[in-house]
Amino acid sequence: MSKENFKHIALLSTHGYFDPVPQLGRTDTGGQVVYVLEMAKAMAKKGIKVDIFTRWFEREKQQEDPVPGHPNVRVVRIHAGPWKFRPKEFIYELLPELATNMLNYVHEKEIDYDLYHGHYVDAGIVTLILAKALNKPAFFTAHSLGAWKKDQMGGDPEEMEKKFNFEHRISEEMRIFKEVNGQTLTSIVQHEKLQELYKYDADNIEIIPPGVDIERFYMPSENDLRKPSNLPDKYIYCMSRIDTNKGHDHLLRAFALVKDEIPDVDLVIGGGSPNPKPREVELFDKMHAIIAEEDMEDRVEFIGYVPDKMMTQYYQQAQLFVLPSQFEPFGMTSQESMACGTPVVASKFGGIRNAITHNENGLLIDPTDKEEFAQAMIKVLKDNEYRERIGKAAHKLIIDEYSWEAIADRFLDFYAKYQ
Repeated sequence: MSKENFKHIALLSTHGYFDPVPQLGRTDTGGQVVYVLEMAKAMAKKGIKVDIFTRWFEREKQQEDPVPGHPNVRVVRIHAGPWKFRPKEFIYELLPELATNMLNYVHEKEIDYDLYHGHYVDAGIVTLILAKALNKPAFFTAHSLGAWKKDQMGGDPEEMEKKFNFEHRISEEMRIFKEVNGQTLTSIVQHEKLQELYKYDADNIEIIPPGVDIERFYMPSENDLRKPSNLPDKYIYCMSRIDTNKGHDHLLRAFALVKDEIPDVDLVIGGGSPNPKPREVELFDKMHAIIAEEDMEDRVEFIGYVPDKMMTQYYQQAQLFVLPSQFEPFGMTSQESMACGTPVVASKFGGIRNAITHNENGLLIDPTDKEEFAQAMIKVLKDNEYRERIGKAAHKLIIDEYSWEAIADRFLDFYAKYQ
């Protein structure tokens, strides 16, 4: 089938809280949700109907949930297991029931999807079951590789295995790699890690990075910069889920050096669940301990969940954006910030390193080296001309190469090539 003939596509993203208007920062609810939603919207603009399947665990949510402003896109929830949230590391036992119930739904509704595309390992497992039962092509995007995460995070092996279920995840990833029609990775570094840690490569792998909604994230006008805000006048901005791999501890240690040199800039950390799970509470406690130790309670602000309507303004009004992750397959918040012309200081260990050219359209650092991290932030904050040049170059890169429309085209070519 040529890409012009695709009519109806099923995307699967089965963990976390997946809503038509995402509640980012909740447990297991971050960049992947944005990625899948935006990809669906961009495909729908080309006349394709897209259903996004996820697990239904909140009774009050409706099963078929349309995406506002996009009549050809909807979130479809499929019940499996108890009516309660299940972390992605421990969702595996629910997947056979989820696949069976999804298959029943597809039969009852008599929907003939052209293909099934799973996002992350849990959805990849369900995708293989559905595609095989219905004799349809199966595609996969890992978003994150279990073996890479395990390698980056270190720690006591037994404890980490209990917490993240790495062994099972990695074996399932290998099975998916071998059985799908085609898979995409978000960056060159991810491909390198696939070869290095899984000893695997194949001809049906393509690298397709995440995109950016360039209508929503844009260079600010003077009026945009003057919009009232509840944030400090000058701030460094970090926005992500609160998780062990996100590097907030490294950021705080580096900011302790920045605050002494630049007294009028604060650190703003966004993200987090409305009802944090124990793991998240533990991480917040560690961050508050560092803040107290470095005597900077009045210089660091946690703002929690950031409402959709404030996302662009917070990026635009920041002096710079930081991505301190020890492990990050790409880093979509960095791209969104770049689209707004806000300079990014990002971890050189993540996939974003393939988009950023150091000192040209962003800065790449080792987040575990607090001196290096701090000096990069200080350089951007002190040199207005440098900050403006980096920001403009970042914006141009996003416009030229990373719009969601361009990324959707690449995916449709990918489907047509490997079906």
